Amino acid sequence: MLSATTERVLVNTPEHVNEQIRRQTQANITYYASRPQEIEQRLIELEREWDVERLIETESASVILLGILLGAGAGRKWLLMSVFAAAMLIVHNLHGWYPLLPLLRRLGVRTQEEIAYERYQLKALRGDFRQVDQADGDAQSRRAFEAAWH
Repeated sequence: MLSATTERVLVNTPEHVNEQIRRQTQANITYYASRPQEIEQRLIELEREWDVERLIETESASVILLGILLGAGAGRKWLLMSVFAAAMLIVHNLHGWYPLLPLLRRLGVRTQEEIAYERYQLKALRGDFRQVDQADGDAQSRRAFEAAWH
């Protein structure tokens, strides 16, 4: 069965690792809540942060290219490296599993949704949503977003 796009990395990561990433994200938010003058710089950093999908795509494309180059220059057997990397990328795209995923997650590499959650919370702390907060619908949307993330 295929995993939902937004859940496939979380499902294939041990829960204690997901929880560690959640705690670190919450610690970041708490830190910047007491240092509002630093929020803008943190938001710039979050815009540049590579998510797990981007790292996997870059790594697998690099291995595929390396396999092709080695296959052309050092022998056809190296083409198997490209085949393996392409197959693993397909498995990841369909099911969310990837050989390097456990390592990347243990290193704290986050999903797009995890990065977006921190960004949203920091913007809320900064006051970006003051006018929107006036509407009841936004409060419900925010609660739904937070409930879905936790």
